[in-house]
Amino acid sequence: MPRLVHITTVPKSFLFLRDQIRYVREQGFEVSAITSPGPELERFSRELDLEIVPIEMPRRISPLEDLEALFRIAKALRELSPDIVHAHTPKGGLLGMMGATLAGIDHRVYHMRGLPMMTATGAKRELLKWTERVSCGLAHRTIAVSHSLRNVAIDEHLTPARKIHVMLGGSGQGVEAKQRFAPERYPDARQQIRDEQGIPQDALVLGFIGRLVRDKGIIELATAWETLRARYPEAHLLIVGPFEERDPVPQQTRALLEEDPRVHMLGWQSETAPFYRAMDLVTLPSYREGFPNVPLEAAAMELPVISTLVPGCVDAVDDGTTGALVPAGDARALTEALDAYMRDPEKRQAHGKAGRRRVLDQFDPIKIFAAIHEEIYLELLDSNDRA
Repeated sequence: MPRLVHITTVPKSFLFLRDQIRYVREQGFEVSAITSPGPELERFSRELDLEIVPIEMPRRISPLEDLEALFRIAKALRELSPDIVHAHTPKGGLLGMMGATLAGIDHRVYHMRGLPMMTATGAKRELLKWTERVSCGLAHRTIAVSHSLRNVAIDEHLTPARKIHVMLGGSGQGVEAKQRFAPERYPDARQQIRDEQGIPQDALVLGFIGRLVRDKGIIELATAWETLRARYPEAHLLIVGPFEERDPVPQQTRALLEEDPRVHMLGWQSETAPFYRAMDLVTLPSYREGFPNVPLEAAAMELPVISTLVPGCVDAVDDGTTGALVPAGDARALTEALDAYMRDPEKRQAHGKAGRRRVLDQFDPIKIFAAIHEEIYLELLDSNDRA
């Protein structure tokens, strides 16, 4: 039985990996994991019946702590002795690929889920670029979550084209649109959530789901909302997600959102699907992404999405068919794109339905898991057999 070890920086990543882990187990793999300690680690260990080795991996750059984590990862991998190591995210990828190399693991996979270097400048950008080159260089295969992200990686000379792959249409794990993100599954959610938030049933609701940080375009969203709330007195803004200390939004922006009675701040929610039902359109004005899940989830729930012309987002939204794309950081363009949908219910409905059809056709999670299993794992193991 081949053994696979996933490496992630934080336990929360298993929210995105749990179905993939279940799938590959069904194909005959034994699966373990390495991630930072935390309360969520125990939860996922129980939920997935998964052996997880806790090793602290600081998300910030910390040479001494990173070095300690590296040697602990290498030691753990020698003891686990997997056939394949599959590491995720920039820090988990770097430490995972270096640790797997030190441990002499035959098959190493780096999952590129985003490139922080894309919004960095100066020395920090060069450092982040170097770390990606190391991760890709030590990996036998690199998986990019979108075709546009793959293009950036190749253009920036992070890895040769032959070593970096995209599974089908891309995305981290697709969207389960047949049951979980299916509008008909939540017949009462629209009325219930609107009642709880004091939003009239006939109100026009703009939605945002995600982390409330600069990189997600929260400043531009707040600026656009100031204009739109005046144009549409019946409109409300529903925000699902937490403010974070890393890359914080300005206090003025935060106050504008928190003090507006027509802005509803729901914080982090473990299950987001019902909240889409309370919305009429969704925006993600992000500065950078690998392949964002929110536009696919919103599309699966038959909502149009207004996002940005950046890698990842251009894969998630079919401009003019399932939503609209505007330049990142352009509050005026965002305002006008949102306005075009807010004043046109037929356009919202048509693009929402087109979005659901696209998700069902191109982003089935099982097909993506199967591609990783067959095109990455089995090919690596087969190359070992041939050698």
